[in-house]
Amino acid sequence: MDAVDRKILAELQMNGRISITELASRVRLTVSPTHRRLRDLEESGVIRGYRAALDPEALGLKFEALLFITMREANHETLVRFEEAAAAIPNVLEAQRLFGEPDYLVRVVSEDLADYQRLYDEQLTRLPGVQRVASTLVMKHVVRERPLPL
Repeated sequence: MDAVDRKILAELQMNGRISITELASRVRLTVSPTHRRLRDLEESGVIRGYRAALDPEALGLKFEALLFITMREANHETLVRFEEAAAAIPNVLEAQRLFGEPDYLVRVVSEDLADYQRLYDEQLTRLPGVQRVASTLVMKHVVRERPLPL
């Protein structure tokens, strides 16, 4: 990956719907080599895909919490079951396995506190292998969906 590829990636992180013609202009190439580089970045997995960035509040998802999950046991089978079950919950936006305690950090959204309580009681605390769940509420986002530094 060279400086031109990094410029392409930087532009796409800012606007994933940019036309190939405009992208080529911004990175100072013609359309054909820009398209070829873009295809190579996609095929190599550097670009994982394209999506729309949605506003959760506009969709009625005004409540966000971070959960710190400690597992009862950390054997392979339990962790795989936990991860598969967590990934199957649509309200789980992110789940990260951590070194040390807690074992996982999970970010969830819901409509409001009552909706979160149902989610917490009926799904999150019932995930396989969970010993303890501690949660904190997100007051505001200071940095959100920042592009990767290139």
